[in-house]
Amino acid sequence: MRDGAGRPEDPRTAQPRPDFPGQEQPHPGWTGAMDPPPDHGEDSYRGSGLLEDRTALVTGGDSGIGRAVALAYAREGADVVFSHLPDDEEEDARTTADLIESAGRRAVAVACDIREERQCRALTEAAVSEFGRIDVLVNNAAFQMSRPEGICAISTEQFDRVVRTNLYGMFWLCKMALPHLPPGGSIINTASVQAYKPSPHLLDYAMTKGAVVTFTHGLAQTLAPDGIRVNAVAPGPVWTPLIPATMPDTKEFGKRTPLGRPAQPAEMAPAYVFLASSRASYITGEIMNATGGTPLP
Repeated sequence: MRDGAGRPEDPRTAQPRPDFPGQEQPHPGWTGAMDPPPDHGEDSYRGSGLLEDRTALVTGGDSGIGRAVALAYAREGADVVFSHLPDDEEEDARTTADLIESAGRRAVAVACDIREERQCRALTEAAVSEFGRIDVLVNNAAFQMSRPEGICAISTEQFDRVVRTNLYGMFWLCKMALPHLPPGGSIINTASVQAYKPSPHLLDYAMTKGAVVTFTHGLAQTLAPDGIRVNAVAPGPVWTPLIPATMPDTKEFGKRTPLGRPAQPAEMAPAYVFLASSRASYITGEIMNATGGTPLP
């Protein structure tokens, strides 16, 4: 991003900094209620044809990182199928679809709970039925719930939801999409800084993100002979509806990063674009860290 005079923007002040107003929402959260509103790149992302006429399947594309990725992919020339929870605010899904279509690309929104194998299959079938193939699969949807009281406060129900959302859904969708991914296709998983620096209050979530890293490394080796690349992005704190819906205190969210603020979803999207594009043709099995300066292995 550059300012009006053509100079690079200071990354410390390019986006809102905490302290943020205190706010809570019921899960899964709603973009329109957030203060400050998230930036998905609506006014800033400019495409350059990196994904011209490709088809992408993005989970959790109705808001947050998923919306920013769907928008960026569309402006790079891709048609986008994206999932959202069946009980989500429909307004968020409609907004994402409108952003894709305003870029001149086709949008398909599918209500899908990726904890269920049959729903993952239906999502994959919807993408193939609409476009005939899947060039890029982005496993982005995730669930977390902060438990400052520690492991004894994590119920079996919560643990099951975290694991099924963050791992089962990713596993099933990779398996189901694979027959429809051509050589040159790409799988991009969403890991997290939590995979390397787990916060005690997000113990179960951090565990699953560590598994995402291992899964990415292993699947990349498995699929390299088929010409399919597998990578992941490991974001640090990002200002999405999941935060006020699952965190007890949002006032200082992201303040402890070296840049002193959380990322906006728009700042994650370029990593997903690069990894999906032919410019990353020799990159597979990698984790791209986007943590605001927090060092990771």
